[in-house]
Amino acid sequence: MSQKKEAWGSRLGVIMAVAGSAVGLGNFLRFPGLAAQYGGGAFMLAYAISFLIIGLPIGWAEWAMGRYAGSKGYNSAPGAFAAILNKRWAKYIGIIGVIVPVMIYMYYVFIESWCLGYAVKFWTGGVDLKSTEQAVAMFKSMSGQVGDGSALSFSWDTALPWLLFVFVFNFWLIYRGISGGIEKMCNYGMPMLIVLALVVLARVMTLGAPDPAKPHDNVVNGLGYMWNPSKVQIERTQPAPGEVKVVEELVGAAAITAAEQKVAASGGALKLVTITPWQQLQNPLLWMAAAAQIFFSLSVGFGVIIVYASYLQKKDDVVLSGLTASSANEFCEVALGGLITVPAAVAFLGLASVAGQGTFGLGFTVLPLVFAKMPLGAFFGGAFFFMLFLAAITSSISMLQPGIAFLEEAMNVGRKVSVTILGMLTTLGTGFVVYFTKELKALDTLDFWVGTFLIFILATIQIIIFGWHWGIERGLREAHQGAAIRIPRFFGCIMKWICPVFLLAIFIMTILTSVFGFDLSTGTFGSVSSYVADLIGDVKDGKVRETNLAAQLSVALVIVVAIFFGLLSSRSKAYQRAEQGLDKHD
Repeated sequence: MSQKKEAWGSRLGVIMAVAGSAVGLGNFLRFPGLAAQYGGGAFMLAYAISFLIIGLPIGWAEWAMGRYAGSKGYNSAPGAFAAILNKRWAKYIGIIGVIVPVMIYMYYVFIESWCLGYAVKFWTGGVDLKSTEQAVAMFKSMSGQVGDGSALSFSWDTALPWLLFVFVFNFWLIYRGISGGIEKMCNYGMPMLIVLALVVLARVMTLGAPDPAKPHDNVVNGLGYMWNPSKVQIERTQPAPGEVKVVEELVGAAAITAAEQKVAASGGALKLVTITPWQQLQNPLLWMAAAAQIFFSLSVGFGVIIVYASYLQKKDDVVLSGLTASSANEFCEVALGGLITVPAAVAFLGLASVAGQGTFGLGFTVLPLVFAKMPLGAFFGGAFFFMLFLAAITSSISMLQPGIAFLEEAMNVGRKVSVTILGMLTTLGTGFVVYFTKELKALDTLDFWVGTFLIFILATIQIIIFGWHWGIERGLREAHQGAAIRIPRFFGCIMKWICPVFLLAIFIMTILTSVFGFDLSTGTFGSVSSYVADLIGDVKDGKVRETNLAAQLSVALVIVVAIFFGLLSSRSKAYQRAEQGLDKHD
């Protein structure tokens, strides 16, 4: 048996590793938060469309390109791009595929520690929440939002002790390789995750209406909120200056009937309005959110898939592998993550407390209150957050492999040396994130510039290379080698035309709205977004917005890491061979 086979195990192991990377906190925290924020059903429509026109196509493209690079002996993203494009500058594009997973790991492992801390606190009876203020205070203490450096105190109420454990555990698993560490963790962790999720889901689906005084706040209406693409709400006919126009959002026939009576009795002051799916889908921000979730959730544009696929052989089926990994992710995201979080929050807290909470609002401040009010809440709360921990760790260990593969290839070193170097680098990066925790500024900055901005760039580059450099015919021919199923022909058009145009449109809108502060509703440029203001400052409504040191240092950290990776790439003899179209070991 070859050393490569011993290190990387079976095709199933590679699929499990990619599935483990995809199934993570994005499924159980980010997805429900976005679904709640953008009104449920309309978001689900945009999400499904985005999955078909960017998720699957780019995923298949990455699997095919990764396996092709692997057949020439290159296992890192820079090596893969150099082998595919045969250009000197190609390896520098591939560096994005190393920066993204390594930088995301630096803050992802921090969130991972919160999950473990919450699980242990629930199971040991350390959670006794009576109000939203207590839930918020618990989360701020765990995440260190009280002030910079506050997360570094060694207390069971802060993340530090949990972080030390998960950080060491991650590197122990990655040191053992895919067959000895990653594959085994995914083989045990993924089934355990799904079992725990099903247990919690069964409990949530049997909650009914927890408060008899609020019969409309029930699980059925929670499901309706998530899946009904139309929205019904009570609005003020002529709101006074400073008065909110929307009074209440409604779900369920009984609630709508009661609202009709309320409107009829208002003497024309209130009106009942139905917002159609088409009206909601005209909001570009909804499409941006859905597309970003697809990228984050499927690990598309991360540089993860292209690395793991490089360990497959020509006889291995990358079409079925891509479909399998994507299907496992979608099941965990939609059938488990969404169905647990949103209905439970609606049943206990009502629609008004759910919409607009965002990712961490639902996951770490709203749901602990739900479990605190639930019979056997300590058990189910602990099970939920331990499930999040398992989901997180299967993702985080997979994020490290692109960095390991890059260091081994660029520096021509073994696994021990590469793991040691990456361990030191990520220790410094994670320490940086853990120190600058006031308002989670470092985490939020890295999540935007790396977890959204760079992912969009890499995903767009990859599909353009697949559709326009290789060409659709060659690209699909490469993908179909060893395939038991074939990619439907209409996906060729999607990959070459629809997908790049869709991505570029979303990218341009993201830049306009998030970076330059363009108001899509008025069509005018205003103040720059908070992410840009944190870096260069701004004036808004006559008030000066100061720069933020933590945000500036976060971007500087990304640049320093990029320069370091670039210098290593420039000196790599392996990449010089790839640029000439030569196999790595010829």
